[in-house]
Amino acid sequence: MALLVPLTAHAQATGKGATADALPKVRFTTSMGDIVMELYPEKAPKTVDNFLQYVRDKHYDGTVFHRVISNFMVQGGGFDASFKQKPTRAPVAHEGQAAIERGGPRNVVGTVAMARTNDPHSASSQFFINVKDNAFLDPTPIPAGDPVARFEYGGKVYENVPRSNLINAPQLFGYTVFGKVIDGMDVVNKIKATPTGPGGPFPTDVPKTAVTILKASLEK
Repeated sequence: MALLVPLTAHAQATGKGATADALPKVRFTTSMGDIVMELYPEKAPKTVDNFLQYVRDKHYDGTVFHRVISNFMVQGGGFDASFKQKPTRAPVAHEGQAAIERGGPRNVVGTVAMARTNDPHSASSQFFINVKDNAFLDPTPIPAGDPVARFEYGGKVYENVPRSNLINAPQLFGYTVFGKVIDGMDVVNKIKATPTGPGGPFPTDVPKTAVTILKASLEK
């Protein structure tokens, strides 16, 4: 599977109506240490529900970070140590644009987003952790109106654009951010620094020494 405006304060990531203590948290116990993520159901409810169900089902236990790019992101959640892809449920509907419109976080260092194919609605279990600010992965909200009176994208301004042209434009969907690492970013940085090369079906970016998710669990 293939696989980005910065957060200025932790409160902006959580949003109104949810205190940090009330947010669901997931601990990944890995072969390099523990990573704790908090999730934002008020911003991306279907995505968070989907992710938590995979945690409850123990889907992530024994999977590896199979794609590590030190100046980009670390990705896992889909393959076991033998590079056998684990079965998944049906994909979750893409919520990236809606999450941004609700004040959700963007693809900046430490945030967690769903990986997917070129189909925006193909995300299932795989996720990635941003290890740099990746603004080019951010969803692009579509302003109200039909036609849309003014729309900016890629440094250009478009006027009176039929709404249908924008709603289905794949380059505007981006990647849905649904959480953030709140503890263990040092572990993420160790993972991003691990030497990589070919492995299994992948020609590049696979850790030469497997980085395994030993267990994923909900924090009480």
